[in-house]
Amino acid sequence: MDTLILDPTDENIAKAAKILADGGLVAFPTETVYGLGADALNEDAVKRVYEAKGRPSDNPMIVHISRASDIGQTTRMLSPDIVNLIDNFWPGPLTLVVKKRDEIPKTTTGGLDTVAVRLPDNETARKLINLAGVPVAAPSANLSGRPSPTTYEHVVEDLNGKVDVILKGEPCRVGIESTVLDMTGDTPMILRPGILTAEQLEAAIGKKVEIDPAALRTANEMKEIAEGRKTDDVIPKAPGMKYKHYAPKAEMLIVEGARDNVKREIERLKGLNEKLGSKVGVILFEERAFIEAAHDFFARLRDLDNEGVDLILAGALSDTDGVGFAVMNRMLKSAGYNIVKV
Repeated sequence: MDTLILDPTDENIAKAAKILADGGLVAFPTETVYGLGADALNEDAVKRVYEAKGRPSDNPMIVHISRASDIGQTTRMLSPDIVNLIDNFWPGPLTLVVKKRDEIPKTTTGGLDTVAVRLPDNETARKLINLAGVPVAAPSANLSGRPSPTTYEHVVEDLNGKVDVILKGEPCRVGIESTVLDMTGDTPMILRPGILTAEQLEAAIGKKVEIDPAALRTANEMKEIAEGRKTDDVIPKAPGMKYKHYAPKAEMLIVEGARDNVKREIERLKGLNEKLGSKVGVILFEERAFIEAAHDFFARLRDLDNEGVDLILAGALSDTDGVGFAVMNRMLKSAGYNIVKV
């Protein structure tokens, strides 16, 4: 397949929207990461997304809309809390899980009766979706399991020749995927942490927001699952809950502990592995630079892949901060839960 790589002019966005409406696949920028879009109502188009990414079919997709009022295309369920969240955080990096309309095929929702929906804070994305005239199912525009793409060049690396169009854009402002909030139960539940934290969401709706226990499992438990020594019984209600994600080509190890101890251990391991002939890359953010870490983490993984490193040593972030917790969620998955404490 020949992939069109287009500048985001009005003419090119309209061309991409026509391809999308006709059942094609279009990669496009958002404020979080680049998405790979298909008509969410077209089962054949959605199946092509799974095929292009090599994505497990029970991993639900997020449906993107171009204006808040279009949420009615995906659900009949609008509570006062949902309206407050929309008013406070849309457009933006918040995905809401709601009861789906029958018109949304279960191919899009990973077999679930719920649908994840969001309104991206990116003008190109909203223009594309509006002109296509359909809600757009769009997971991250990368091969399944690879680091999420935060530049169009990352998308080209993974999907050139597998999709119809790649729309160029600026590097993504946020750099990690949206916060996913399940609004179908009595208590709002974060299924996937993101740049919007539980505290921010609680302030908007005036009630407790909890974090799904699946997102709080220990590194040891998840390592056993990643290595096949334990079955993962979680039914994913949002992307990124179950499968190994965001993995670089290199081996990766996370070092956790007091800051000075982490720095010393990374230097020790770097020196030892370099003496053995390995090329070593390091990811070590400033201690409380959580927003910077969110913005840069996936790009750093891809940069180190392109440098051909054999081993990546990463310093853990504090997970007591909401954004730090979100970045650590990605970092642990990237490393296959390989972590050493010092």
